[in-house]
Amino acid sequence: MKYISTRGESPAQTFTQILLGGLAPDGGLYMPETYPQISHDELASWQHFNYRELAFAVLSKFATDVPALDLRAMIDKTYTAAVYCNTRAGENAEDITPVRTLEPDLHILALSNGPTLAFKDVAMQLLGNLFEYALAKNNDSINILGATSGDTGSAAEYAMRGKRGIRVFMLSPLGKMSPFQTAQMFSLQDPNIFNLAVRGVFDDCQDIVKAVSNDLVFKAKYQIGAVNSINWARVAAQIIYYFKAYFAVAKKVGDAVSFAVPSGNFGNVCAGHVARMMGLPIRKLIVATNENDVLDEFFKSGRYAPRTETQHTSSPSMDISKASNFERFVFDVVGRDAAKIRELWSKVDRNQGIDFSGTPYFAKVKEFGFVSGRSSHADRMRTIREVYDRYGQMIDTHTADGFKVGREYAESGVPLVCLETALPAKFEEAIRQSLGRDPERPSAVESIEKLPQRFDTVENDVEAVKRFIVSHVHK
Repeated sequence: MKYISTRGESPAQTFTQILLGGLAPDGGLYMPETYPQISHDELASWQHFNYRELAFAVLSKFATDVPALDLRAMIDKTYTAAVYCNTRAGENAEDITPVRTLEPDLHILALSNGPTLAFKDVAMQLLGNLFEYALAKNNDSINILGATSGDTGSAAEYAMRGKRGIRVFMLSPLGKMSPFQTAQMFSLQDPNIFNLAVRGVFDDCQDIVKAVSNDLVFKAKYQIGAVNSINWARVAAQIIYYFKAYFAVAKKVGDAVSFAVPSGNFGNVCAGHVARMMGLPIRKLIVATNENDVLDEFFKSGRYAPRTETQHTSSPSMDISKASNFERFVFDVVGRDAAKIRELWSKVDRNQGIDFSGTPYFAKVKEFGFVSGRSSHADRMRTIREVYDRYGQMIDTHTADGFKVGREYAESGVPLVCLETALPAKFEEAIRQSLGRDPERPSAVESIEKLPQRFDTVENDVEAVKRFIVSHVHK
């Protein structure tokens, strides 16, 4: 399996060659040259696999240059009950991503049992082990530069802390994360972890990461790598749980299932898109946004116009107005025409919009099974109350966005799986507002906000971030 850039001006490379980087040298995102196809018979043969077996079956299709024994060893090290131990009563931690059935054909996929209580752990814990493996092979080191709106940062830091040859420089918008999210990141004292609070919003942080990645001389000199969802290995790892959930809820192999996915940077639902392209019988991929509804606007109108201002909401991890992984999907929509992507993203990179309305491209979008909707703060509060009162399940604000929009597209006889994104404990203020009580916390994070915090504040400036990296690489 070789990987190509969405912008068509970088050489095809293997999985391990693209593993440590983020953007391709031409500024595009890596995609498999072709999607591996899963036949009905092969799909049926997977239906009783446990999570580790399923992960090996899926990832073997993508990481073809990693020896099978090595890949299996990393998967077995990653997906254990000890790592994904924050399950609810009655759930088996060995399931890694258990499904909670609320009523016939309505389910929640529990993705937040990992160490940082968010879905990002499912891919990031594997990425940490993949990085360490690849670096050890060449006795090399890497400086990871990432941006987070809340959960990616802590998931990356907990996956990479203490790992040989790895430093993490994580940008986050100053004062825009929940107190819990902030404490998870800033309380880490590991010497290879650096938190940079940027005076701006998440999109500013993301733009800085892209700008540094596009400085090919700096990137090479300081061995800059990426763990944001622009990293293909993260998308590949997220594909696994779509298959796992499908087998848990489909009445028989071949039946259609729909997924509702809270969406900010488009990485999570992009993994669902890839699973569907591989042959998983997904009927609808339901994109749920919050008030930052640039993706909802596209799927309804064909216009994609990144916002100049990002609203700060009660589902802050989705406070994103320029979705990085969206380029991967549009690459498929335009028939993998890299010249077209270069033309379109020359506008997007200048904060201009693209418009597919009235074109064959927009008609083709429907063929990929995507629909969308928007959720407001009032919707979130109401949905959290309804789910708690009716099903006895407490969900966080982002999961509530997905649940609200998902139900709008529910179809009789078609199982609907709503993807959980985080445990409610990460967003206590919103839970108190909705339910009048505090969510339960795992004992390991009972008083995390009281721990000493270590971070540096930086201006919204690419050169300032570069200077910080240089000064700490040479220490």
